[in-house]
Amino acid sequence: MKKITILDVAKAASVSTTTVSRVINKFPSVTSRNRLKVEETIRKLKYRPNTSAQRLAGGRANTISLAIPRYSGLFHSFYAIEIIRSIGTICERMKLDLLLHLGGKRAFPNLGSVDGIIFADVIGNENQVDEVLDQGIPSVVINKRIDSKNVNCIYIDNRAGAREAVNYLISLGHKSIVHISGDLHTQAAQERLKGYKKALTDNRIQVNEKYIFKADYSRNSARAASEKIIKMHNKPTAIFVASDDMAMEVVSCLSEKGIKVPSDISIIGFDDDPVGLFGPIRLTTVRQPLTEMCEKALETLLYIISGKPKTIKSSVLKTELVIRDSVVPFV
Repeated sequence: MKKITILDVAKAASVSTTTVSRVINKFPSVTSRNRLKVEETIRKLKYRPNTSAQRLAGGRANTISLAIPRYSGLFHSFYAIEIIRSIGTICERMKLDLLLHLGGKRAFPNLGSVDGIIFADVIGNENQVDEVLDQGIPSVVINKRIDSKNVNCIYIDNRAGAREAVNYLISLGHKSIVHISGDLHTQAAQERLKGYKKALTDNRIQVNEKYIFKADYSRNSARAASEKIIKMHNKPTAIFVASDDMAMEVVSCLSEKGIKVPSDISIIGFDDDPVGLFGPIRLTTVRQPLTEMCEKALETLLYIISGKPKTIKSSVLKTELVIRDSVVPFV
């Protein structure tokens, strides 16, 4: 016979697991209607709460959830690995458990077992953010600015970082500059594209849409873009790439065709991924403060969890241009 769980009760009563937990622990914040529904369902299903379920809403679970939208190449992504590493390290230091949730649009199965949630970007899973906010669960969104929701957001100034990178190329005499974008479903990629365009227009260089190649952060997409660039009649003198991983693939692809970086084409990446230090050329890049973003996110989340007054605001973190060997002046 199947053992009845708190999730079964929540589903049958059409409420969240958090609501079920609060009813079990006799919290006064549950509405009379929901309390009656849950109590009736518990009796009907003959559910017996265990000690774990009883503590879900009865105090601190000492568990933080990190929600990352699932996408191709997730565990080969410098961004994803660095976010998991940073938050995991901080949680270990603070004696907190970390629950990693990889998902798309479906509802969270176990919200009642966590004290709060950090969303590592929001890509097609806005319903999850709404679900969490509706239930009053402390939450923070990182790597994306959301003005339409009542939630703290901590993100990186991708537009300014991209603008600085392209301005640097222009300062060295480059005017024919290609951009290989990231996945334009993400706000980060959109902002980097805007920064690229802004730098060009600020310097009175016309934006050429044929110089913009839409990729998706994967090496395959970077190679496909590189092969198109190689075939261009008027080849660029520089390429601004939306990630270091893609930039290193561009370097490899160009090298295979006898095109040298940086003497033939200069390249700038974005991320400051260590991979950029160990390729055939040390990559000039834009450093984004991922660890600082994670630290600030967890600090904000714990502040909210502590019950102190909740202040909704967005925090934007600055990038840094890291100059290495993959860019030379255009003569």
